[in-house]
Amino acid sequence: MTTDTRPIEVLLVEDDEGDVVMTREALDEGKVLNRLHVVGDGVEALQFLRREGTFADAPRPDLVLLDLNLPRRDGRQVLADVKADPDLRRIPVVVLTTSEAEEDILRSYDLHANAYVTKPVDFDRFVRVIQQIDEFFISVVRLPGR
Repeated sequence: MTTDTRPIEVLLVEDDEGDVVMTREALDEGKVLNRLHVVGDGVEALQFLRREGTFADAPRPDLVLLDLNLPRRDGRQVLADVKADPDLRRIPVVVLTTSEAEEDILRSYDLHANAYVTKPVDFDRFVRVIQQIDEFFISVVRLPGR
């Protein structure tokens, strides 16, 4: 369990505003102190992670929640780029998507996703799933630099 008192930096890579709102509410209601950062496409995700351009002062995320179906650069490409980059590969990436396709699940794990979660459509279940991800990766798992 972490004893670090600084907020957990969570990067949500999501283009659906409704899912952003639900994720924000779930993290706000959770037991772990979080600071949520949101980008709406894969290009912005990589800029945030690499601290480029308008994201030069971005914090290093402790956890990335990544949708697969994104504009400009899809989540599979982002995941491949993150896990190929020695400076980023240790950041846990949870694929959080509507896809239940076995092909997407296998490809995500082949690209070294830390977990694959299908978004529940029910709001209460969605909130519980987000909170469980947060608690697991922050309260149970030992992360580098924490």
